[in-house]
This record gives sequence, C-alpha cells and structure tokens, in this order.
Amino acid sequence: MLQPVFMINGFILCILGLSMFFPALFDLYDKNVNWSPFFTSALITLFIGLSFFLSSKAKINKLTLRQGYLITFCSWISVALFSSLPLILSGAAPDIPSALFESVSGVTATGATVIVDVESLPRSVLLWRSMLNGLGGIGVVIFAIAMLPFLGIGGMQMFERENSDTTDKLMPKFIDVAKWIIGVYLSLVALCAICLYFCGMGRFDAVNHALSAVSTAGFSTKNNSVAYFNNAFIEMVLALFMILGALPMTFYIILFKKHEIDPLRVGQIKYFLKVICLLTIFLSLCLILNNNMHILTALRLSFFNIVAIITTTGLSSADYLDWGVWTAVFFTLLSLHGGCIGSTTGSIKVMRWQVLKSYFNKVLISSIEPNRVVPVKIGDVPIADKAVTSVFVYILSFLASIGAVALLLNLLGYDFSTSVTAAVATITNTGPGASRAISASGNFAFFTSTAKYVLCFAMILGRLEIMTVLVVFTKSFWKN
Repeated sequence: MLQPVFMINGFILCILGLSMFFPALFDLYDKNVNWSPFFTSALITLFIGLSFFLSSKAKINKLTLRQGYLITFCSWISVALFSSLPLILSGAAPDIPSALFESVSGVTATGATVIVDVESLPRSVLLWRSMLNGLGGIGVVIFAIAMLPFLGIGGMQMFERENSDTTDKLMPKFIDVAKWIIGVYLSLVALCAICLYFCGMGRFDAVNHALSAVSTAGFSTKNNSVAYFNNAFIEMVLALFMILGALPMTFYIILFKKHEIDPLRVGQIKYFLKVICLLTIFLSLCLILNNNMHILTALRLSFFNIVAIITTTGLSSADYLDWGVWTAVFFTLLSLHGGCIGSTTGSIKVMRWQVLKSYFNKVLISSIEPNRVVPVKIGDVPIADKAVTSVFVYILSFLASIGAVALLLNLLGYDFSTSVTAAVATITNTGPGASRAISASGNFAFFTSTAKYVLCFAMILGRLEIMTVLVVFTKSFWKN
C-alpha cells in the first residue's frame, strides 16, 4: 500500500525542490550575500524526493481509496515540512515551530503569519511565501476534484441527478482536467498581476499579491497588507480576483471548452454573489449610521473586507475590529461561509450552506404539511439523501474540530476569545482572527511552540476538509 505513497510524494517533493530555485535566483539578482539557503534547501528536497521516487518507482495501474487518502495527507505534510527549510536556514523565522507555521500557512493558503516585520525580509523570502500560496491554491483544487468525490462531501459528484445517465466528468482523463485547471489558474494570476501593475502597484508586489488573491491565501509583502497602498483601484482589482478565485475552477473549463452552463455550479455562484452584495449593503449601512462614515468609503471598505473574509483570503484594507465590538462576531461568522466548492477557498463553502438551507426549508414545510413530499433541492436540482447526510456530518465535524482546537488552546493558557478566533481562523484557512491579538493588525508570533504545532494541524485539518485527516487516524483504515 505504501509504495505509491512514497513514489507520488517523492515526485511532489521534486517539484517543490525545483521551485526553490526561483527565489534563489532572486537572491543572486539582488546580490544578496545570504543566497545559499534556497539552493541548499532545493538540493536537500530534490535528493530526498528523488530517493523516494526512484526507490518506489513502479507502474501504478490503479490507486485504492486508502492509498488516495494517505497520498493526500502525506503530501501536504511533506510539502509543509520541506518548504519550511528555506525559512529555517535563512533565519527569516525565529525558530523551527515558527518556520513550520509559516510554511503550513502558505501551502494551506491560510495566510496567517508569525513574522512581525514582513517588509524587512529579502525579496526571495517574500516570493517564496507567495509561491507557497500559489502552490497551495492550485493543489487544493486538484485535490478537491480528485479525492473529495470519494468522500461524498466535495465535488459535484456528491449530487445524484434524476433522469440523467451522464456523468459529471469534464474529460476522459483526470490529467486533462488538471492541465486545464493549471492553465486557468495561471491565466488568472497573470491577468491579476497585470491589472495591479497598471493600477500603480510595483511589478514585484503585483506578482506576489496576484498569487495571494487568486489562491485566496492572504500573504502580503507589506506589514499593513493592502491598506499600505491606500488605493481604491488596487482594492477593487484584488476583490475581483479574490471572487474569481472563489468560483469553481471547473466552471471556467466547462464554459471555455464546452460552452455550457452547469445549473449546480451557476446556482452556487449566484448564491455566493448575492450573499456578498447583501452583506456589503448591510455593513455599509452600519458603518454609515454607527461610525458616521462617508457612503463611498463605507462601500469601499465593506466590499473589500467582506470579500477577503468570505473567500478566506484574509487580505485587509483596514482593521475591522476598529469599527465596533460587534464586528468580531460578524466577521467570525462570515469566515465560516467560504467560497464555492471546487475553488481555492477554505471553510464550509457555499453549496453545503445551500443544502442546509434547503433541508431547513423542508423541515419547516413538513411541520405544517406532514403528508407533503418536499425534496431537498439546489435550484431545480434534487439532492440525494446520502449527500444531505454527508453534508450534515461534515458541518458537525467542522464545528467540533473548531471546538476541540479552541479547547486545546484554552488549556495552553490563552483566553476564550483568542482561543476560539484562532481556531476559526486556522481551520477555515482565513488567516486573521477576530480578536485584537491576531486581527489584521496583529499576528500569530506570540503563540508558544506547542500552540503553533496545534494551529499547524488545524490549518491542515481545515484544508483537507476534515474527514480526509480523520479517516487516516481511524483504526479501520489500517486494517487489511
């Protein structure tokens, strides 16, 4: 069972090792005397990756479901471990737990940081952090399409359609899907970087923020994040591409390749955009009435920060905790929403909330008309009972995981607010939390080493949709 696991993880580590040469070249270009950490890390990663790959190389005709789970879990762990090497060797992170936290935050597209002064870092490290965001963003989309359908909680296959003998596969081979996803993803990043450049952002900052926005991750090259630029055009461009990154990547593929519109995908996109519009209006009115804010300023700040949190990107143009005590609860609940399934976002995601809403409506109608048959539907598409059950199990597991992580942090000595908001911020992969210490103007540097390891596990748990990790730790998983 382990041979394909070592082989595929070795291949992934080789890709990671090769990618380390890009920031190394930046060090040489900038004439940075401390250029060796990335070269050294690349050689170590390539050596171990090649060792795993060559020693386990074999023709894989078919992967079992257990192997799929194990490959997914181990690949995220190995990438997180080895991507922390440059941060350790370069001294960008003060210690190993901090370096691991930063790398896990990058590859899980969380965007939380333990680095107090980001602007003091060399460009190679800043680029590496953004590259981790990019690798994590594309990785989670491919993972969602490849693995989550087996769980019954992820891809579009979770919904059984009546009167349809067609499958939801986009193309005969998964490799074709992966190529299209990578193409769409890189195109969005390139387009975002070009738009940011023409809006006044420097080329280096534009590339880094484009990677961060499309991957809905949140790492910035500035201590004050997007607020540093104080540019409405930059904020609108980033908000637009955060939304585009929060849409299903397969939606673009179907649209470009088949010129078709899938009702399930369009249904969740419409719902997602409607939620953003309604919440923006609500928050703008609150800021105008409670904070005497100008209407245009209120709309600008509301729209950008709501998009940043609901897409779990975590970029910020202001510290929303300055707007009132109630915003802590508002943005905590907002971070539980997430974008569309099949996107780069984290958290619970739109379609699961749609299923929950439809089921809630069914219960209300059935309580009044007990003999009436009310199907659970998203738009006009009926949802199978087993899919509804899996959604409930997932949401319950998600909330229970938040409670467990919050309890662990509380036992480690952190107050209730910090414990809960840190658990929510990491498991939803949002980044900043809704308490002052870890808000948009704070960071995670003050956590102890033990707490950072707990938060690292929480970020991976959230990124791999909870169940993938829990399954690996069950006793039955390892039985023959």
